[in-house]
Amino acid sequence: MTTRFPAGTFTPDPRPNAPHLMLWAQTRLELLLLLRNGEQLLLTMFIPITLLVGLCLLPLDGLGEHRIDNVVPAVMMVAVMSTAFTGQAIAVGFDRRYGALKRIGATALPKWGIIAGKSAAVVIVVAIQALILGTIGIALGWRPELAGLALGAVAIAIGTVTFAAMGLLLGGTLKAEIVLALANILWFVMLGIGSIVFASDQLPDALRFAARLIPSGALAHTLREALDLSIDWFGVAVLAVWAAASGWAASRLFRFT
Repeated sequence: MTTRFPAGTFTPDPRPNAPHLMLWAQTRLELLLLLRNGEQLLLTMFIPITLLVGLCLLPLDGLGEHRIDNVVPAVMMVAVMSTAFTGQAIAVGFDRRYGALKRIGATALPKWGIIAGKSAAVVIVVAIQALILGTIGIALGWRPELAGLALGAVAIAIGTVTFAAMGLLLGGTLKAEIVLALANILWFVMLGIGSIVFASDQLPDALRFAARLIPSGALAHTLREALDLSIDWFGVAVLAVWAAASGWAASRLFRFT
């Protein structure tokens, strides 16, 4: 008896896909999930845009002579914190609760691919946020220097890494209900701390310095200095320490279930 195909033609040969293709597929999936989630869009788009327009147009005191120059970096900080920390933590927490991470972890996609895919999706969303908020800011009279925009992009990238690591730590270690409550509470706390950096100079120097030790305050000050063509090395160091500590803790404590 003869066969049409040589021996071994249909021998099973399972193997994982190329790493970059797996990373792209996971990033695309995470990005679609972020953009389809109504709560995520509220955090990432609606709240920052509302803050930007409201703080620029409403007759509020204490925002400086050129309020747009203070408001834009402050709102950028809120946008990064909302997407990379709060949104990330809540999404990871509920992915664990519903068993999504456990099922993805059983595939050929390695652990680093899951984390990298989520982080890459966050970076893309933050870039979209920055573009939209920057465009609205320009329409409201914001006129940054090109060099300042480049430094600001670096500051946003550092802040995104820091808050993403914090979000993965929170979402990957606690129960989903606790993550939901704690992430929102920390969002409000860090928002208040970050606003101290832009508050009146009448506040004590010790309070302003303490605010810069918190990630939101460090990012707010670093971003404002970057847009003014200056580098806040202290703020960069604070963000780097938070990123390293959170990343190390997340790698040790992160659970898929």
